[in-house]
Amino acid sequence: MALSKILTASIADGVLGGGNPTYSSISPSVITNSATNITISGGSFVSIPRVDAVSSTGVITPANSVSFTNATTLVANFTLSIDGTYFIRIENNDGGAVRSTNADLTVSDAPTWTTGAGTLGTIAGNFSGTVATVAASGDTIVYSEVTNVLTNNALANCTLNSSTGAITTTDFAGSNTSAATYTFTLRATDAQNQTADREFTLTSSFGSTGGAQFN
Repeated sequence: MALSKILTASIADGVLGGGNPTYSSISPSVITNSATNITISGGSFVSIPRVDAVSSTGVITPANSVSFTNATTLVANFTLSIDGTYFIRIENNDGGAVRSTNADLTVSDAPTWTTGAGTLGTIAGNFSGTVATVAASGDTIVYSEVTNVLTNNALANCTLNSSTGAITTTDFAGSNTSAATYTFTLRATDAQNQTADREFTLTSSFGSTGGAQFN
């Protein structure tokens, strides 16, 4: 085989340097502090390049490991203990390098529930008012129901405040007249779109007077 063909094939296979690599994107773009694989897309990658995460303060953290898929795809494993935003830098074996224009990688703690899983109390049927309030820590938490039980008019018949986590009702258990336990899952989502789910229960009671709440 002619030398020119050997060189062309070697560059295509990522064996020899082919100039500066290029960078286009990463996935996922938001991770926690745990060791996480990040797929890097770009071009002209050479097996096996050095990959660094460069914080907005200039601190450089090399990847734990780098897996070369082909000249356009790498998988880098990072453990980044400090929350913040990071640039991605790739350097081929021949010295050609590229850094992402933007700090595309965000390291952020996932939401953490502060309300314990399980029962939120026993509530008198037809009760009107605040049933319970759930809480999770994180950056601008939004609450939602994963299941279709809590906010189902035919079941618990409650409303969940997406900002405060307050669970309210104008008629707990709605038209139901028999005691029942309602099991549902709520989700806390932070500003980075990270989520944490937790299962809760509410129990209805009938036969007591006054329509009071019992926790």
